[in-house]
Amino acid sequence: MNLLNNLQQTIIANSQRNAFCINKKHYTYQELAQVISGIRRKIKSSVLAKVTNIGLITNDDIETYASILALWFEGKAYVPINPEFPLERNTAIIQQANIQFILDSSENTTFSECTSIQTKNASCSDINLPPIKVLKDDLAYILFTSGTTGIPKGVPINFKNISHFIESFKNLKYEITKEDRCLQMFELTFDMSVLSFIIPLIKGACIYTIPRDEIKYSYIYELMEEFRLTVAAMVPSILNYLRPYFDEINCPSMRLSLFAGEALPLDIVEEWSNCIPNALISNAYGPTECTIICIQYQYKKNEINKVCNGILSIGKEMTGINTIIIDEENQVVKSGKKGELCLSGIQLTEGYWQNEEKNRETFFWKKHQGLNKRFYRTGDLCTKDKDDDIMYLGRVDYQAKIQGYRVELSEIEYHSKKILDKLNVVALAITNNAGNTEIGLVLESSKLETQTLINDLKKHLPQYMIPTQIKFIEDFPLNSNGKTDRNKLKELFQ
Repeated sequence: MNLLNNLQQTIIANSQRNAFCINKKHYTYQELAQVISGIRRKIKSSVLAKVTNIGLITNDDIETYASILALWFEGKAYVPINPEFPLERNTAIIQQANIQFILDSSENTTFSECTSIQTKNASCSDINLPPIKVLKDDLAYILFTSGTTGIPKGVPINFKNISHFIESFKNLKYEITKEDRCLQMFELTFDMSVLSFIIPLIKGACIYTIPRDEIKYSYIYELMEEFRLTVAAMVPSILNYLRPYFDEINCPSMRLSLFAGEALPLDIVEEWSNCIPNALISNAYGPTECTIICIQYQYKKNEINKVCNGILSIGKEMTGINTIIIDEENQVVKSGKKGELCLSGIQLTEGYWQNEEKNRETFFWKKHQGLNKRFYRTGDLCTKDKDDDIMYLGRVDYQAKIQGYRVELSEIEYHSKKILDKLNVVALAITNNAGNTEIGLVLESSKLETQTLINDLKKHLPQYMIPTQIKFIEDFPLNSNGKTDRNKLKELFQ
């Protein structure tokens, strides 16, 4: 598909329809086109043609979304930067991606090493939408995820990757139309945001966002009731916060409820399905490295669903994706056996941004279905049943999913040890009273004051990576292999 031409045509064809509802204010596709055009003019006058990676401050406004399209139409990639993340982390991203220019709709965010291009009030009546020609291998965006050594690692996604994702999503036959009202609950540094704005824009639908200063779950509830949303992609943890209100929620307008980013328990899906009686519910899976989602399972109401340990199956591969489950020797295991899920296909990134060491660890070549294919190690422990449906069993490495974000626990440990003068620490994924995953930290020490630690961690890590509980133990327990027994430590939080 020609993604950019399709976007141009959709914007023109739906000029009088609503494109976005931001802070409960609607913007038409005509207004979106005007803002895109104004920002394109600023990009042309400020940025050299050979410069491709452009920073984007992730505000919740029409200028920020228009900036993504303006950059794409100019053949450039956006690198989202959350202004609420620590300065040190954002600076590391800017340096890694070699960002010289940043598009910013706010007036109080500055990075001295970059040229800021202000996009507020950039709207112009002289509409300019025809995109310049881009190649399939040209970058569309780079997202930076948690890194083991305290340095975020970049995942570059090109136009071939994202175009194939859109085609693959289309083949799921969810039938999104211009009449739909679609939720966009994700921060723009999280790749599920791309699904939440690009699929509606391709169809001429309206996108409903969540202001940064609002409580997400309560605002979602408001949007569902007030605007009768029809499509919603969410992380499963949102349901735990909405659960106390399930008796009050009745949204017959909802047609598609898609979940991704975390394990999805069957019991809460069954309850949620009563709140959205006419909706198809999909459990999707996909790491950032394989362009948003690449596996999905459709929940069957009032029927038997495939479940393992109470967790709904993630199902089968989407179009153009290959999956294998391997053991520690990289050999494919038989159905019913556990192993690490590995992915291959057109949606797979070309590799981490300027990080050959991580690429060698994470990607490998293997003969599959008669062809030599490049696979990605997900770090997820899975098994396939006799029908080749995939069951998610947890992590095989020291990672966790917090609010949908993939977190390297070792990154939290790295910064904690540095702050605590190399005191031994272990970071763990723990479950809070609402049933959601948070970070617990154990210090091999007698009890000490920790507020300084928390304050210092906030200078290095985003809020979702900050420990919510800290425990102390004089000596870490060891398992039979002489390694720290993380399961024993987790008992401290029960």
